Amino acid sequence: MYELAIRIYMDRIYSGISKNKQFLLGLYPFFWAFILFFGSLGFLLVGTSSYLGRNLISLFPSQQIVFFPQGIVMSFYGIAGLFISSYLWCTIFWNVGSGYDRFDRKEGIVCIFRWGFPGKNRRIFLRFLMKDIQSIRIEVKEGIYARRVLYMEIRGQGAVPLTRTDENLTPREIEQKAAELAYFLRVPIEVF
Repeated sequence: MYELAIRIYMDRIYSGISKNKQFLLGLYPFFWAFILFFGSLGFLLVGTSSYLGRNLISLFPSQQIVFFPQGIVMSFYGIAGLFISSYLWCTIFWNVGSGYDRFDRKEGIVCIFRWGFPGKNRRIFLRFLMKDIQSIRIEVKEGIYARRVLYMEIRGQGAVPLTRTDENLTPREIEQKAAELAYFLRVPIEVF
């Protein structure tokens, strides 16, 4: 069971992902980035070997794959896969989406910080007054791709998500996190 990393100090809450869960969540993007990179590299090599008429990969003789149309299609899939793989590697190395939530009752401020893609909006820093928080909202979608998301409803701003997209919390974990935040912020909990 993973432990939620909510640390309560006298008048503050810092929320993030625990180190164990962060490590496990970090393995999945590496896994898919490796699979996509090597798979697309294989497609590109097969397409290139069909064009050159040489066996660049010994598993597939180039005589069995005609360059037009199979070789062109495999080359296209290989190039497209390499672009998607490079996008995944960039999001991993730039740590896109990571950050922290800080709730300070003494100052009456909520700060949400996230890392984005490089550029002028690399650092995403949102600051709200605690009195503008209307509620903590839990959105549950059951089915094959079950998803549970925790939002903070802010007056005039809409809903701000507090959980990561790749963070699949159990119903108990999300209820516990929502209850702790709602208790600390003194706001109601809504379930959708």
